[in-house]
Amino acid sequence: MDIGFIISLIVGTIGIIIILGIMIPYDRKYIVRENGKINYKKTTIYLRWNVFDTLTLVLAVYTIFCVQALNMLLTFRGETVENPFVQFFTNQAQVWVIVTVAYLVTRISATLKSIKAHIGDVHDIDE
Repeated sequence: MDIGFIISLIVGTIGIIIILGIMIPYDRKYIVRENGKINYKKTTIYLRWNVFDTLTLVLAVYTIFCVQALNMLLTFRGETVENPFVQFFTNQAQVWVIVTVAYLVTRISATLKSIKAHIGDVHDIDE
């Protein structure tokens, strides 16, 4: 592996450690679990903007920056994969696109489950 990939792996590992360092205490504090399952009726964190949404927005902007930097290196400067910057930005763009999309899918799923649980309460009251 060349230096660009190694530095990118180090940066990606540090980023994932920071995300997990924020996520684990946040999960324990705000997610209500009963019998090992999330109680979506009592957990309201999915229905409002939270720290992970902000973090995802920052990661999306960083990913756009990485893709644009890679694009400029390849098109304007004619660099190849042997360039450490091309290696770095290629790896960073791949990693953070996967992380951002995975979070988006899980966030939408949890939000829809929470909405369904809360609308079920309203619907039960009407009947």
